[in-house]
Amino acid sequence: MSTKLYDNRKNKLVGFYKQYKRIPTYEEMVEIFGVKSKGSLHKYVKKFVDDELLAQSESGKLIPTPKLYGLRVLGSIQAGFPTTVEEEVSDALSLDEFLISNPEATYMLTVSGDSMIDAGIVQGDMVVVDRSQTPKNGDIVVANVDNEWTLKYFMERNGTVFLRAANKRYGDIHPRDELTIGGVVTSVIRKY
Repeated sequence: MSTKLYDNRKNKLVGFYKQYKRIPTYEEMVEIFGVKSKGSLHKYVKKFVDDELLAQSESGKLIPTPKLYGLRVLGSIQAGFPTTVEEEVSDALSLDEFLISNPEATYMLTVSGDSMIDAGIVQGDMVVVDRSQTPKNGDIVVANVDNEWTLKYFMERNGTVFLRAANKRYGDIHPRDELTIGGVVTSVIRKY
C-alpha cells in the first residue's frame, strides 16, 4: 500500500468522522475509499488500528481514538524569553477529554459582565462547569442567589457562605433567602 494512497484514505476517514461524529460502517468505507470489497478494507483497517487512529473492542467493533478526533499536541512553548523550538508531535488530544472529567454532569456557559475580570474571566469567555463537584472555599462557582444566577468565588467563613467577585467594583454577595450552587467552574475557554 502506497503512503499517498493510505494518507488519502486516512484523510477520508478523518473527514467522515468530523462530519458525522461516528466511524463509517464497512459498507460505507468500501464506497468512501473506492475499494472493490470489504475484504480489501482489511489492510487499511489494520493500519488505522496499528497507527492508533482506531481501536477495536473485544467484539471487534471499531472505536475512534484521540488521534482520530483530537488536536495534535506539538510540544510546549516558552512564554518568557524567545528560544528555539522544534516542532515535535508528541500526542493527539481531545479537548473534551482534556477539559471534562465527568461529561454527564458538565455543561458550558458564555460569560457576560466583568465581575470576574481579575480572575482572568472576561465577557465572551466560556466556562466549563461540573455540577457534581462540591465547592471548596475559593472555587469559582455558578450560583443561584436569591433567584438570580451569577458566576463568583465561593467563600465560607465561620460557617457563613457568601459569594465574592473578582473585581473590586463589586461587593460581596450574602444571600438573603437562598443560595444554590449550580456547579464548580473547571475550565475557561477563550477564542481570539
